[in-house]
Amino acid sequence: MVYAVIMAGGAGTRFWPKSTKKLPKQFLSLFGDKTMIQNTAERIKTLIPQERIMVVTNDNYVDLVKDQLPSVPNDNIVGEVVAKNTAPCVAIAAEMLYKKDPEAVMVVLPADHHIEDPDAFNQYLKSAIEKAESGENLVTIGIQPDRPETGYGYIHGDNTVEEELAGYTVHPVRAFKEKPDKETAEKFLQAGNYFWNSGMFIWAAKTILNEFKKHLPKMYDQVKESSEYLFTKDHKKAVDSFYHSCESVSIDYGIMEHSENVFVVPGEFGWNDVGSWTAAYDLGEKDLNGNVVNADHASFSESSKNYVLSKSGKMISIVGVDGIAVVETEEAILVCKLDKAQNVKEIVQELQSKEELKTFL
Repeated sequence: MVYAVIMAGGAGTRFWPKSTKKLPKQFLSLFGDKTMIQNTAERIKTLIPQERIMVVTNDNYVDLVKDQLPSVPNDNIVGEVVAKNTAPCVAIAAEMLYKKDPEAVMVVLPADHHIEDPDAFNQYLKSAIEKAESGENLVTIGIQPDRPETGYGYIHGDNTVEEELAGYTVHPVRAFKEKPDKETAEKFLQAGNYFWNSGMFIWAAKTILNEFKKHLPKMYDQVKESSEYLFTKDHKKAVDSFYHSCESVSIDYGIMEHSENVFVVPGEFGWNDVGSWTAAYDLGEKDLNGNVVNADHASFSESSKNYVLSKSGKMISIVGVDGIAVVETEEAILVCKLDKAQNVKEIVQELQSKEELKTFL
């Protein structure tokens, strides 16, 4: 049976001040009426009902998950006592699913992506699932690049070997590439067989556990030590013990870059990883001057390509300025150039370093 694992433990620091420690971006309604995690669960409902969804999140957000995804069984919500990157998240989820269903296939999804065409996305997922079910294969979804993007990692697919499953091509992965410089990104785009790394993965639970045994054996032993206590009265204690003992490492670095049977399904379905306020601007409805307004009152004079978010009811006026974001919450105001929006994380780091400013996080 096919299950989804939604990774929802991130802090969303680049979306400060809207995203805070109490309510990070995956639990916010940034696009439409539903929150990002609700949209993630909603878009896969034709393939995977919420009863077969597992959510791995921070301990502090377990109640948020329960409130926003009430159809997800409580036993399927895993609280991380300490953040340890994506490999431990995958390991504990795989062990839990394997214990429930030895033939389980996992679709691992970040909680905070935006996808314009869910129907197309599900078709690509079907192709990936079919490949995962056909052998001991690790499958990822690659995104067809439309620009020389330097902010994403890339997947180098082998275009000389391909197969078609559920109507889409599947390629062996030659290598994973770190975020490139502009010149290298141009070459990747021209080559035609480099895809953005979406961070979405599909595999059988038993397959990925075997990969942990090969490439992260210590973590494999640690998750197996916790296994006998899962779904017992000591379940939470076992999960906490695993997280305290295991190392912090990403699934890409710990497993994917070292495995042999890795495949990519190149996809086009309007994907955006919603990494900063720039994404909010890109996805927003624009006026004739390219301004995006998510506020009750705003006016512009000789200003274009700006993003405004405010629920205070105040009038926000922008004069003679292009390409900035203005974000107002009850406790903070952010003004930044949209092309520098990634640097909002530096403001968060400063707030974290000063005791008197932590109240604004």
